[in-house]
Amino acid sequence: MDLAFYTNFSTSLTAQEAELNTLEQEISSGVAVQTPEQNPSAYETALIGNDQISALNSETTSLADIQNQLGDVSNVYSSTSSLLKNVQSVVEEALNGTTSSQNMQSLATEVSAAEQQMLGLGNTTGTNGTYLFGGTRGNVQPFQMQSNGTVAYMGDGGSSQAEISSDLSASTIANGEAFMSGMEGDGYASVTANSSNKGTGVLLSEGESNATDAAAFQASGSSITLTFSTNSSGGYTYTATETSPSGTQTTLPGGTVTSGGSLNLTDASGNSIGVDFQLTGSPANGDSFTVSASKPQSVFTLLSSITSTLQNAGSTPAAQAQARQSLNQDLSSLAQYQQTVTTAQAQTGVTLQSLTNTSANNSTQETSLQNGVDNAIATNIPAAMTSLDENMTAVQAAMKAFSSVQSLSLFSYI
Repeated sequence: MDLAFYTNFSTSLTAQEAELNTLEQEISSGVAVQTPEQNPSAYETALIGNDQISALNSETTSLADIQNQLGDVSNVYSSTSSLLKNVQSVVEEALNGTTSSQNMQSLATEVSAAEQQMLGLGNTTGTNGTYLFGGTRGNVQPFQMQSNGTVAYMGDGGSSQAEISSDLSASTIANGEAFMSGMEGDGYASVTANSSNKGTGVLLSEGESNATDAAAFQASGSSITLTFSTNSSGGYTYTATETSPSGTQTTLPGGTVTSGGSLNLTDASGNSIGVDFQLTGSPANGDSFTVSASKPQSVFTLLSSITSTLQNAGSTPAAQAQARQSLNQDLSSLAQYQQTVTTAQAQTGVTLQSLTNTSANNSTQETSLQNGVDNAIATNIPAAMTSLDENMTAVQAAMKAFSSVQSLSLFSYI
């Protein structure tokens, strides 16, 4: 008997069963193209799309790490600002004129504790275990107390730029600048009283009257010493001497002023220094004050200065005037540091917002790319289900036909 019928039937049935298996696999996996042979163009489209999705996923993970790091930095800035506000309240209380010597010591203790808290904030570590404000030296404790009681910065001013989008890069680490770069006094000039002053005079900054001139004086690094004496009209006469950074001294025009009055100073070139001052109290003959161009000071130096002033505040009118002079300057310096920290936090906030925007854009791109991949290789479930039903029907019909053929009496003649 010719067995070709059976062979052909078996081959056809095997092919149909293979097609059924393929359709079932496509339906269960949701993927219609798994090898290049099935559909070269679709397979290549999916391969490129998946590579792009993988790159975006990696970038998004890196962005999340940076966001966590800079989020910690921003939180420290918030805590620093709050701590400075607390110290400001302490200084204002000390300046209200009603604080006893005992209370001054108590206030000094508060500021000393704040200095330790500030040290802890500066040495905060991030989620990855590195110090947030060490610059590129993240494994080194950035702020370290020295044997002489000062705090030294052991980090660096380095920054690490990372590309957070195709056209934007940002620093991914912080350094200690916000803790080290606040300016003395009002940011242009600071005033110190001679330690031998006998009167109750205090020289206060009224703020800049001309920003350009004030900036020029601050940049010059010079200082102006004012020496007061009483005059017959009940006011005060002062002489002025400018000392340049090289030590050259120049006599400046002096003037007269009454208690509560303003002083408008000029430099050796005859230009206004751009900052006005008010004399309060009554300076004794020979009392002097030095107006110096503002310089950066660390926040730890500032807090230490406040602590020392409060601890050593005397009870005599002259000693109290010395304390007021110092504390008023420290109050101005605290305002400068508040601005420094606020600016640093704002810059960090801008970077964080850029990171958030980039992450959102990446998510949108990933969705679009995934849709492209799915369109290229994903199973068309309705069509596949229809094909599966048709193939199952065909197989069942073939099996039924084969069964009928087997039962024919023709087999009796074999």
